[in-house]
Amino acid sequence: MQLSIVIPLYNEAESLPELHDWLVRVMDSHGFSYELLFIDDGSKDASWQTIAALRDKNSAVRGLRFQRNYGKSAALQVGFEAAKGDVVITMDADLQDSPDEIPELYRMITQDDLDVVSGWKKVRHDPLSKTIPTKLYNWAARRITGIYLHDFNCGLKAYKVEVVKSIELYGDMHRYIPALAKYAGFQKIGEKVVEHRARQYGVTKFGLNRFLNGPLDLMTVAFMGKFAKKPMHFFGAIGVFMFLLGFGLFAYMGIDKLLIHPIAERLSTRTDFYVALVAMIIGVQFFTAGFIAELIGRNSSTRNHYLISSRLGE
Repeated sequence: MQLSIVIPLYNEAESLPELHDWLVRVMDSHGFSYELLFIDDGSKDASWQTIAALRDKNSAVRGLRFQRNYGKSAALQVGFEAAKGDVVITMDADLQDSPDEIPELYRMITQDDLDVVSGWKKVRHDPLSKTIPTKLYNWAARRITGIYLHDFNCGLKAYKVEVVKSIELYGDMHRYIPALAKYAGFQKIGEKVVEHRARQYGVTKFGLNRFLNGPLDLMTVAFMGKFAKKPMHFFGAIGVFMFLLGFGLFAYMGIDKLLIHPIAERLSTRTDFYVALVAMIIGVQFFTAGFIAELIGRNSSTRNHYLISSRLGE
């Protein structure tokens, strides 16, 4: 199978028939062997019934339905686990991503030998409340990850199947899949300008919680990419530095008290005594956190367990 199209969705019943027909036209016109994986993230509308109807008329349609809403990262994770194609395409279900971009994305993966191709919505049809935070997040992501993409959060992306089988998504990590791919050893990451269309049906799922979750997720991705297998290198280094800082300050105060100013005020009344004490305590705490993180990392089980109420296709 050449292509797996993974489409996470939440309350997009109105868009699905049009999106399906458009995808089928593109697949058939280019002679692709393909599957369409619709991941229903606990929709409250008729999305699942619509997917079932599409399956009845097209055996290439497959569906997974969450028992409740878990989020886009969870939907992509189970979609990646189920994908069978050599190239995996992700796209949103709201018709803002154009299926006409897929053949070129496929070519860039198979002929240009890229591991990941990320879409870049150079011209956007979103309100300022969405575009301004997106620009800030993209700037920060470029700085922290060293991957110079214009649009990390574009839903339209293409991957070699080895990439999606090598990464794990949870929380809201879908925004930074290129960074996860890089940290997994896939360095050939490209970009393509793609058409961004105005939403035709439903309402946007963009919420104010992204203002907080975005930066936190970015810090998590950066930390996990560099220190997931060696957390003691991070916590231990800070712990040793803080402990030595406090110990050095204690040593200085001891020498000052015993040899330089023996008649000076009592040690316990000096502010720097408390600074040194706090520094040593913080150092021990960071060092202990490093040990605990090492133990957890070496004995952790999978975190991606989602309740799936229905399946269509295998």
